[in-house]
Amino acid sequence: MGIHVIAEFQGVDPQKISRVETLRTVLDRVVAKSGLHVVSSSFHQFEPHGVSAVYLLTESHLSVHTWPEYGYMALDIFTCGDDGSALKAFQLMLDEFQPKNVKKRVIRREVLGKSEG
Repeated sequence: MGIHVIAEFQGVDPQKISRVETLRTVLDRVVAKSGLHVVSSSFHQFEPHGVSAVYLLTESHLSVHTWPEYGYMALDIFTCGDDGSALKAFQLMLDEFQPKNVKKRVIRREVLGKSEG
C-alpha cells in the first residue's frame, strides 16, 4: 500500500517554524521537489507562535506541527505506492530544517491477508 514516515525534529531554528508564511514557503518547496502532488493544503497559526500544516496529496498526506519555543517539529509523511517520493520529501525536510536531533520511524502499510472466516 505505501510507506509512512513519522519523525520528530529537535533543535530546529525557531525562526523557521514559528510563522505560517515562513513554513509554507519551505513546505511548498519540499513537496514540489519531492514529486508529490497537492490536492489542497491547510495551515493554522497559533499565538504567540507555532504552526500546524496539512497537505492532502494525491499520494496521501504530509503534516507538520511545530513548537518553536522548544525548537521541536513533528512530521508525518504517508504515500501510497513507490517509497521514493516520501523518502525524498523526508530528506528535503532534513536539508531545509537542519535539526540537531532526529527521531524517525518508518511503517510499511500493507493490505492484510483475507480472513478465513
